[in-house]
Amino acid sequence: MGDVLAGIHATWELESDALVIRFDRGIRTPKLFSALRERRVPHEALASVTLTPGKRGTVVLHAVPRPGADPLMEAAAGQLKEGSDPYRLVLPAERETLAEQYRDELRALLASHPGAAGAAGYEDEVYDAGGVAPAERFLVAPPSGPQSFKAYDGKASFDGTSEVAFRWSWTGASTEKWRSGDQVFPVRDLCGVEWRSPDGVDGYLRLVPRGGGHGPRSERPDQDPACVVFGRYGPVYESLTFAASVLAAIRGKDRTPVPVPVPVPVAAAGDPGAVAERIRHLGELHQAGLVTDAEFSAKKAELLAEL
Repeated sequence: MGDVLAGIHATWELESDALVIRFDRGIRTPKLFSALRERRVPHEALASVTLTPGKRGTVVLHAVPRPGADPLMEAAAGQLKEGSDPYRLVLPAERETLAEQYRDELRALLASHPGAAGAAGYEDEVYDAGGVAPAERFLVAPPSGPQSFKAYDGKASFDGTSEVAFRWSWTGASTEKWRSGDQVFPVRDLCGVEWRSPDGVDGYLRLVPRGGGHGPRSERPDQDPACVVFGRYGPVYESLTFAASVLAAIRGKDRTPVPVPVPVPVAAAGDPGAVAERIRHLGELHQAGLVTDAEFSAKKAELLAEL
């Protein structure tokens, strides 16, 4: 064991019980890889491994995780681009023979673990997910520690264990979100996470409360207080690692009880004083160059419409 295979942007090391993936850190490395740094993937977390031709004189070694084994891939739900898939190792075509040997050795190890498809049944071009038993729990560790990222309409933060908070932006948040106030979600009250990649025009991160908690929900992400909208913010490497960490905490068996937060009081709709204060602050952001003329005019008109 201890076989090491260095590729483009990452290095794989084969241990007796796991595949260790170490990502390069540099300006050419995908930011998601740099954020992940290193991942230890138990053999039982993998369903198969394939070797296929890549682009521009390369080959691609691809370790396919079992469904339900990795919180990062579960949160991504198939939305990652090929170049950002942490389970793909791209190598120069002249190293294909070495990659084949590595693939065969890893296949032999996978065949001895429950849930693996078995070495004899692999095909390089096709992976039949229906033939692999889903993992009963997460087997790959999520990104650890407190995390936060800036979305278009607010800032999302997670303490790493028990609580998620959304704090709304003065300029980006809808009136519905301002009326609801900043949100605090104990992990114990959540049952899931919905992540739609910010690579698209409609990206968002939504927390799914248990039993419809935290009041009525809107299907529109910009009006749902349990959702932050990405817009021009919330890059994949920040929002996806955040979503994976929250999802892993939700599914964890040992949850630390936390006090139920006291709702933040918010001004009644049409309160002239509250609207005037928000317009004043909006003007300060505009003068400081943090808000464009168009954003200032649109938001001011929306606030005045509340009176």
